[in-house]
Amino acid sequence: MGVNGSVLAIDAGNSKTDVALIGTDGTVLSTARGGGFQPPVVGITTAVDVLGAAVERVLAAAGPDAGPVAHVSACLANADLPVEEEELTEALRERGWGDTVEVRNDTFAILRAGVDEPRGVAVVCGAGINCVGMVPDGRTARFPAIGRISGDWGGGSGLSEEAMWFAARAEDGRGEPTELARTLPAHFGLDSMYALIEALHLGRIEGARRHELAPVLFATARDGDPVARALVDRLADEVVALSSVALSRLGLLDEEVPVVLGGSVLAARHPQVDDRIAELLAARAPKAVVRVVTESPVLGAGLLGLDHTGAAPEVHSRLRAQYV
Repeated sequence: MGVNGSVLAIDAGNSKTDVALIGTDGTVLSTARGGGFQPPVVGITTAVDVLGAAVERVLAAAGPDAGPVAHVSACLANADLPVEEEELTEALRERGWGDTVEVRNDTFAILRAGVDEPRGVAVVCGAGINCVGMVPDGRTARFPAIGRISGDWGGGSGLSEEAMWFAARAEDGRGEPTELARTLPAHFGLDSMYALIEALHLGRIEGARRHELAPVLFATARDGDPVARALVDRLADEVVALSSVALSRLGLLDEEVPVVLGGSVLAARHPQVDDRIAELLAARAPKAVVRVVTESPVLGAGLLGLDHTGAAPEVHSRLRAQYV
C-alpha cells in the first residue's frame, strides 16, 4: 500500500510537466520538471512516458522507499472531455504509481491553486481559453474547450487570428481602417499585411509565432484603435460569459465566491480587460470576488489530492505555505 507519500501531484501542460511528491503532513518531499504532455500529437502511451520520466526522478530523489503513494492527483492538458479523463486515468493507473488515481483537466489545478477550499470558478486564457468550476460536494461545471467547434473564442491564438483578419481586410479595402494593419506586420519588421500573409503562408515566419501578435493587439488597443479595443472588449465579454454560466450551473451566482483568472493573457493584467471584467461581472454576479492566480498549478494538483485523501486543514496550509 502507498504509505511513503500521501499524494503524487502532477500538473502537465502542452509545454511542460511539474511533479511533486507530498508527504502525509503536507511537506513537499521532492519535485521534478519534464516535457510537455500532448497525447493528441504523440499518443497516450508516449505522452504518459513523458510524465513517467518526471515521476521516476521525483521518486528517486525522495529515496529508495518512496512509492507507490496513496493517491495520484494528475491535472493534464488535453483532458478536455470526461471520456478522455477516463482513458488517461486508466493509463496512469497501469503505471502503478499510486493506490488511487484521479485525472482532471489542468484548468482545475489553476482553480484549486487560487482558492482556499474547492469552491469557485476559474477562467484560463493562454493559447486557448477554458473555464471550470467546483464546489466541495464534488459537483463541477465545465466546457468542452476544444475550439470553435465547441463554441470557444479567445485565447492568444484566437485573438491573433482575429486581429489578422481585421488587419488584412483593412489593408485591402474590404474592412474598416485599423492601426493593426500597420502594427501587426511591423512586429516582424514588415511593411504591409500582404507581406505578413505571404511570409506566414510560405513558412518564412513559422506559424507558431502568430501568438506573438496578441500583445501587439493589446498595445494597439491601449493606443486607442477602435477595432483593437473592440476585440479586447470581446475577450472580456467572453470571460464573463464563461464564468457567469459556470457560477449559475453551480448555484453560486448570488453567493460570495472566488472567480480566479489565469493564463498568460489574463495574468498580464491589461487594464481594459480587467476593468471590463470587473464591471460586467459585478452586474451578473455582484458578490463574486475576482483575483488573478499567481500560484503554481502543481500546488493546485496537490491540494486536490489532499482533498481526495481527506487531509486536515493544517496539512493543506502547510503545502500552500511552501509555494508562496
